[in-house]
Amino acid sequence: MKESSRAKRMQRHHARRADKSAAQSLNMVSLMDIFTILVFFLLVSAANSDILPTPKNIKLPLSTAEKLPKTNIVIIIGNNDILIQGKKIASINRVIKSNQNVIMPLLDALKEQLRNKGADKAKKIMKKGVTIMGDKDVPYILLKKIMITSAAANFSDISLAVNKKAADKT
Repeated sequence: MKESSRAKRMQRHHARRADKSAAQSLNMVSLMDIFTILVFFLLVSAANSDILPTPKNIKLPLSTAEKLPKTNIVIIIGNNDILIQGKKIASINRVIKSNQNVIMPLLDALKEQLRNKGADKAKKIMKKGVTIMGDKDVPYILLKKIMITSAAANFSDISLAVNKKAADKT
């Protein structure tokens, strides 16, 4: 049987409407994939925000510390050098052999950190203090000199970077 022109026109009209509604609908599978990736990214970035970046050659001592690390000025005691914020300050051998308790290059670098920030931010930095990150085999005399130097630069809050020991389940 032959279709009327009106029936043909209605079929064309319905075909056009069906194509438009398919193009306007959202593909929910792709949308769910994007949200899943976003959630994983946020979880990973939030989990790593409280961890200090540790150089590979430094093995931190274990501790049962309860406090999380603060964002401080980081003094790294490397194999041969003392670094502040990643910049070489002094040689370890020279510091240990020295008779002075204050490490002058470190004192100057700490004061320079305060000068670069301005008066208001300098007070906030001094309240936050410094974090000393060194290998577990660092000689005590070197650690003592660094702590005395930090105190001489008006950094009274001195923290030592450690790895948190797993809790005993006994």
